[in-house]
Amino acid sequence: MRNVRVSRLDRSAVEDQDVEIVERKGVGHPDSLCDGVAEAVSQSLSQLYLDRVGKVLHYNTDETQLVAGRAAPAFGGGEVLEPIYLLIVGRATKRYDGEQFPVESTALEAAREYLAETAPELDLGTDVVIDVKLGEGSGDLQSVFGEDGVEVPMANDTSYGVGHAPLTETEQIVLGAERELNGPYADSHPELGPDVKLMGKREGDHIDITVAAAIVDSYVDGMDDYLDAVASVRERVIEVAESHTDRSVAVEVNTADDVDAGSIYLTTTGLSAEQGDDGSVGRGNRANGLITPNRPMSMEATSGKNPVNHIGKIYNLLSTETAHRVVEEVDGIRDLQLRILSQIGRPIDQPHVADARLVTEEGVTVADVEDDVTEIVDQKLADVTDVTERAVDGDLTTF
Repeated sequence: MRNVRVSRLDRSAVEDQDVEIVERKGVGHPDSLCDGVAEAVSQSLSQLYLDRVGKVLHYNTDETQLVAGRAAPAFGGGEVLEPIYLLIVGRATKRYDGEQFPVESTALEAAREYLAETAPELDLGTDVVIDVKLGEGSGDLQSVFGEDGVEVPMANDTSYGVGHAPLTETEQIVLGAERELNGPYADSHPELGPDVKLMGKREGDHIDITVAAAIVDSYVDGMDDYLDAVASVRERVIEVAESHTDRSVAVEVNTADDVDAGSIYLTTTGLSAEQGDDGSVGRGNRANGLITPNRPMSMEATSGKNPVNHIGKIYNLLSTETAHRVVEEVDGIRDLQLRILSQIGRPIDQPHVADARLVTEEGVTVADVEDDVTEIVDQKLADVTDVTERAVDGDLTTF
C-alpha cells in the first residue's frame, strides 16, 4: 500500500481569498531562457544515451546561468555591444561500458537550436557566447541511479514536488496571455520580442494585469510605432482576460516607460538579457508554468534534471498532472494541493508520503471523495515512469 493521505485544507479556496498574486516569466525572460536551454540539453543527452546504449544514464544540467550583455537599441535597428554569456553547468556520464560520449558538443548543439527557435532576433554568431562545463557525476548518486533490469528507479534525493488544481481565473489569464503573446500573436507581430512577463493581482473581484513587453527596435521606426505596439499588446491581453473571467480587468503595459524622456522598453534582440538582466535555472516559473505565492511551491528547479530518478523533476511534474486529473474526474473539489515526498534510495513509485489536501464544495465532505482521490493518486504513482518517457520526448512543459 502506498502512503496516500487525504485531508481537509484548512484555508479558503484561492479563488475566494481577498488578494491573489500570480506571475509568469515568458519564454524569453533570462530565467526562462536558462530553464529552456537546460531542458533542451536534458532531452538531447537522454536521446544520446538511448541511441548509444539503450537507456538514460546519469546526468543533470539544472545549473545553467546567463550573464547579460550590453546593447544600444535604436528605432529602425540598434546593435549588441557586448554579447550575452550563457554557461551550461552540470554533470554527465562521459564514459560507459568502454564507450565515450560527446556530451559537451551535444549540449552545445541543443542550446543553439533552442535559442534559434525561441529568440529569432538573437544572432548566435555574435550576440551570445555559449559555454559548456559538464563534470562527471558522483559515485554514490550514480549507484543510486539504478541497476540494469530494475523496472522502477530509486529516488536520487530526499525531496518533494507540489501541484495544485484547478487554476483560478487569474492564473488562467496570466498563463494564457503569455502563451498567446509568444504564440499566435508574435507570429503576426514580429515587433514583440519573446521577453514578456506578466504579473496578475486580484483584489476581490477586480484583476490587474501588469505586462512587461520587450519591443524589437528594427520593427518600429519611431515613438508612434512603439506606442502602437504597446497598445496592441494591451488589447490582446484584455481579449484573453475577458475570455476567462466576468470580473473587471485592467491591463497596463510597460509601466516604467517615460515617453517624454525617451526611456522605453526598446530592445535589439527582444530580450532584456541584452542589457543587464541575468538569469538562472529555477528562479522563475514552477513546473505548472506559474509563480503562485498564494499556494505552496517547491524550490526545486524542474528543468534540466534527469527524468529517470530525479525527484525535483519527476514529482513536480507528477503532482501537477495528478492534481488536475483529480479535479477533472472527482466532483465536488474546489481547490486541491498535492505534495509528494521521496526518500533517497526508495522506489519512486513508493513515496514517503503523498499528501492531498482539499477544499470541497458546500455539501461535500472529504470523506465523500477520499476513496476516489486516493485511487487516482495511487494510479498515477504506479505509472510514474510514464512521466520519464514523456519528459525525454519533450511532451511535458517544465516551466
